[in-house]
Amino acid sequence: MKLHYLVALTAALSFSAHAADEGEALYKKSGCAACHTVAKKLVGPAYKDVAAKYKGDKDAQAKLEKKVRAGGGGVWGAMAMPPQKTPSDADISTLVKWVLSQK
Repeated sequence: MKLHYLVALTAALSFSAHAADEGEALYKKSGCAACHTVAKKLVGPAYKDVAAKYKGDKDAQAKLEKKVRAGGGGVWGAMAMPPQKTPSDADISTLVKWVLSQK
């Protein structure tokens, strides 16, 4: 019984590490780095600040996926984020999960 639990836990941790790597790769490949960094405000907010703002918000994933797809402004300052039409919905979901995991 304990071995089964350890195998499942190891698999979950491996998936999490893989998802983090995939999220970071999408961040770099999708052009997000032109306006965002993980640690400091650039044109848009730092991802660690986004994660802190939405910590504990059970609707954050859906809200931010919609915001990335549609674009918008006014939350982090005057500069609006343009709509992101190129990434797939799955890529946006992975990217938002990665953003929300930043500390």
